[in-house]
Amino acid sequence: MRPFVPAAFAMFTLALPAVLSPAPASAAAVFVEINPSTARAGDQVGIRASCDDNLAAAKVTAGPMGTVTVSPRHGFLTATVRVPAAADPGDYRIELRCPDGRTATTTLHVVAKVEPARGPATGAGGTAPGASAPMLIGGGAATIAAGILVGFVALRRRRVS
Repeated sequence: MRPFVPAAFAMFTLALPAVLSPAPASAAAVFVEINPSTARAGDQVGIRASCDDNLAAAKVTAGPMGTVTVSPRHGFLTATVRVPAAADPGDYRIELRCPDGRTATTTLHVVAKVEPARGPATGAGGTAPGASAPMLIGGGAATIAAGILVGFVALRRRRVS
């Protein structure tokens, strides 16, 4: 057991400077992202980007939306844009150009806007209007009236006694 302790101490002593030394400075990440990355024509999307300092506005070439200025907000460069309703479905390249010339890209997927022809088939349609609707409405009204009558009679009996 004794030889193990000095060996562990030596390894700890050698590893300590590597752990405590400051990490090398790294450049700020340059990126652009779009949320949601898949949108229908006519929908609104958010652009979030980052350049070196995020203190100056930058330009984003956003496919069918043209050129958009992203402005500093909460530590990032942001903007909100609407995909034109006439945009064709497909993949569009989104490119960030920082003031210092650095760039980043991402992709916007535009899908066709499709409206359903009718609602989903979710059952037998027991609540749909038809021959049984007047009977259900009448039965419900009669039940409510009977409840009110029973409540009135119960209150009246208590007062008489």
